[in-house]
Amino acid sequence: MTWLVILLCFLGYMAAHIADISVQNQRLMDNELINLLLKLRNEEFYDTLLVYGKDCEFHSVIKNVDVAVVLVSDSMNFEWNFSSLTLILSCGPDIDNGGPNSTSIKLQRNRRLVLLKEDFQPSNICNIYTQKEQYNIALVRENFTKSKSIYTCRYFQDPNVDEVNLSGTKPIFIEQFQNMKGKAIKIVPDLLPPRVMVYQDANDGELKMIGYVANLITNFAQKVNATLQLDFLKPSKSITEISRMAKDDELDMGITLEASLNTSNLETSSYPYLLTSYCLMVQVPAKFPYNLVYALIVDPLVLGIIFVLFLLLSVLLIYSQKMSCRDLSVANILLNDKSLRGLLGQSFPFPLNASKKLRLIFTILCFASIMLTTMYEAYLQSFFTDPPSEPHIRSFKDIGKLRHKTIITAIEANVLISTNNTQFLDIPKKHLCIYENWRDWLAMRDTFNLSYNYLVTEDRWSSYAEQQKLFKTPLFYYSNDLCFSRMIFLSIPLRRHLPYRHLFDEHMMRQQEFGLVNYWKSHSFFDMVRLRLTPLKDLSQPTVYNPSLLMEDISWIMKIYFVAISLSVFCFTMEIGWDKWKRWRD
Repeated sequence: MTWLVILLCFLGYMAAHIADISVQNQRLMDNELINLLLKLRNEEFYDTLLVYGKDCEFHSVIKNVDVAVVLVSDSMNFEWNFSSLTLILSCGPDIDNGGPNSTSIKLQRNRRLVLLKEDFQPSNICNIYTQKEQYNIALVRENFTKSKSIYTCRYFQDPNVDEVNLSGTKPIFIEQFQNMKGKAIKIVPDLLPPRVMVYQDANDGELKMIGYVANLITNFAQKVNATLQLDFLKPSKSITEISRMAKDDELDMGITLEASLNTSNLETSSYPYLLTSYCLMVQVPAKFPYNLVYALIVDPLVLGIIFVLFLLLSVLLIYSQKMSCRDLSVANILLNDKSLRGLLGQSFPFPLNASKKLRLIFTILCFASIMLTTMYEAYLQSFFTDPPSEPHIRSFKDIGKLRHKTIITAIEANVLISTNNTQFLDIPKKHLCIYENWRDWLAMRDTFNLSYNYLVTEDRWSSYAEQQKLFKTPLFYYSNDLCFSRMIFLSIPLRRHLPYRHLFDEHMMRQQEFGLVNYWKSHSFFDMVRLRLTPLKDLSQPTVYNPSLLMEDISWIMKIYFVAISLSVFCFTMEIGWDKWKRWRD
């Protein structure tokens, strides 16, 4: 019995000692992990911990941290709506699987700290996460208290694992895509000038791109030390195929602009690159013909004022001659030849021994005649030199007054109908021409075909406006009154899980901040000329200058003159006839 008691006491002592050692080891492990978490927080701040798995060392650590903790036992089968400043702690490499795509995107860039068993190889774990396009990975083994080594995945190097000591100064996580070391970025351009223009370099014979969209992509590739893998659309495909390829992960970036009207999926679009409007490109109204100039210079209000002035001067002349109202009659006032001749700038008989009052009235009449004749002569000469244009259309309901129909592609028409665009629905269908072949439609617009009016975005119109500066007379103008949308965001199509999306969005905003985008846009037309994509000539086809007026230019004034002469002859004949009839009657 004595030996049995001694044996039991010894076993109890050993069990207590082993338990004490286990507790001490656990405390030591917790302290090291806490130090690791503090180091990670100093490198990049986080305010939330997401812990995957059950019963691992991370669960004992989280009790001693001062940040919010989210526990996930199995897989992420829920929508992630927590802070983006999250550090992910995983109890194994196969724990954080599943979950919706939006959750995967939100947590794609977040840093992950994975606890490994002794038999796992860090390089294999890095390959597993690389296949899931998750690159901010750090690994620790269960014997972390002894080794104090952290294994970090490095995607663009071989071997793909770096060993970092906890007490060292080397960072655990780095921005992997700051230097892609020649990795290819798969792109598909839309080849729509001036956005994207492809040419063969004369020096090295390589295909290169230029344009205010192409420059953005090429500069980004140079910044991150990547190469561009160029692929082209088939001629039969629409440019919307690029957006479809981005959604199906068939490319990394599409070198085109995708309007906010065409898509509502922000997962496959970059940060907005341009803010533009979408309006009609309308032909400049024609000049009024010369034969209508005489009617244009006569304003009804001014004509009424002149008639009132004529009546007042007639009354004053008649009254001031005899200082009596006896001769004031409707016929004498309306047919006062002195007042009429004076206002027309013609000579009239001046009475002898006129009073001062009558002389003053004649002075007023002469001054009025000088003002009227000078004003209308100035208007007439100005309008004959440069006739005014016909009125502009101000609303979609009046678009039927335009001389030509508005041509639109079937793709654009379907988008405007699907978005229930009220401005588009206001256009009478008989004044629309829907075109199926969008490439031919672009060719018509680029050559300033005067058979139609066109739709255009403001960023594309800037190059048209620059080109029309070479024309003697501009052919089209950008109508701000006929806009289908005044705020359209244009974005770059990106594939859904693009891991360097944040770097590209930052690069895009910096290009805008430095003014490079506006500079590229302002030089778009000259780039097209240099690549021989558009001619450097006047496409306005100016009319031949006529050194003199033609008979048709004064047709209306001749007709009015003929009517006035006929009326005068008729009145004169009637007066003679009336006088003879009175004599015959007497």
